[in-house]
Amino acid sequence: MSKITKFVLLSSSLLVVLFVVYGSLGVRADSKNDGAYRQLGVYSEVLSRIRTEYVVDPDMNLVTDGALHGLLESLDANSSYLSPTEYKQYQQRKSEGKAGIGAAISKRYGYAAVVSVIPGGPADKAQVESGDIIEAIEGKTTREMSLAEIDGILAGQPGSVINLSIVRPRKAQPQKTPITREVVTTPPVAEKLMEDSIGYIKVITFTKGRTQQVAEQVKAAQKQGAKKLILDLRNCGAGEEQEGVATANLFLNHGMIAYLQGQKFAKQTFTAEASKAITNLPLVVLVNKGTAGPAEIVAASVLENARGDVLGDKTFGDGAVQQLFPMSDGSALMLSIAKYYSPSGKAIQDTAVTPNILVADNDDYASPDDGDDTTDNANQPETRQKDQTDEQLRRAVEVLKNKDQHS
Repeated sequence: MSKITKFVLLSSSLLVVLFVVYGSLGVRADSKNDGAYRQLGVYSEVLSRIRTEYVVDPDMNLVTDGALHGLLESLDANSSYLSPTEYKQYQQRKSEGKAGIGAAISKRYGYAAVVSVIPGGPADKAQVESGDIIEAIEGKTTREMSLAEIDGILAGQPGSVINLSIVRPRKAQPQKTPITREVVTTPPVAEKLMEDSIGYIKVITFTKGRTQQVAEQVKAAQKQGAKKLILDLRNCGAGEEQEGVATANLFLNHGMIAYLQGQKFAKQTFTAEASKAITNLPLVVLVNKGTAGPAEIVAASVLENARGDVLGDKTFGDGAVQQLFPMSDGSALMLSIAKYYSPSGKAIQDTAVTPNILVADNDDYASPDDGDDTTDNANQPETRQKDQTDEQLRRAVEVLKNKDQHS
């Protein structure tokens, strides 16, 4: 096949795929979107320049794949393009992989980023932390991987080892980090009665069934004499958004919790039902940069309904519904088709949640369960320094104490 013929075929293929992408996004050929179609000519011109002017004869298949990866990732971190080979591998890994590394992953700065880590899981044992950047997986840079591909690669057989290259602010060079995959069991919701009759509830993830556990622990705290509550959602970055909505309703007896909406996704509004609320005790919700998804729904609804205070760092920013669209050539698109919005209309994925009481996170804090009563965390590895004060928790206790003084 001649270079000219190859170029024409590849250019035509790219243009067809771009039309498919824009069509799937619901773009219409009206005056508002004429610019999108005019860009197709620019793409064709760029391809022509690459073919004729680049220093060597380029692999146009790689160029086309790269363009599509960039197109999808320009939308948001959760939207992905999977080439036919990547999609096949993704399906295989998702069906075969029964184990993982025990961490919620997104993309930041073009690379894979650790949102949160499950205590006691493989990533935690390898001392991976929230906020770490995964520069490479098995020697391949994550900048060239879609989020869907990353999720598929991290899944695997129990006992298998995957090698990551971790970058964090305090390290000059990427740190080689082998992690042994496990079938991860998430710690249950923990409850503890603290000083001044303050009930402390800690949630690690919002996987299915967590709302019931939260309800049980809130009731247990109240039976023990709790007069105020702290809901700790720090480093809670995974789970199902509907669990977040249901958990928020435990603390709200009226008002909007959130709504879900997209270009072709009918608006769904989630309103608190009084019959599902179980407590009206004064409340502080703890959040940090590892708080994401369903936990952000809880925090935003509590804050914007003036149900309590949200204290800590600005959250991660994640809350969308994805749909997989297989393409005719064996590739696939993973597109965000709807986003969760806070009661005031802020897209959580775009704006995250900013606490009304900002307190910087201390990565080396010791949790309240690290004291004399170690029943809940007896099997958790001691990866944090215990000579540091959890300033966010201390401030939350202080805020609740002050409510007594002003009541």
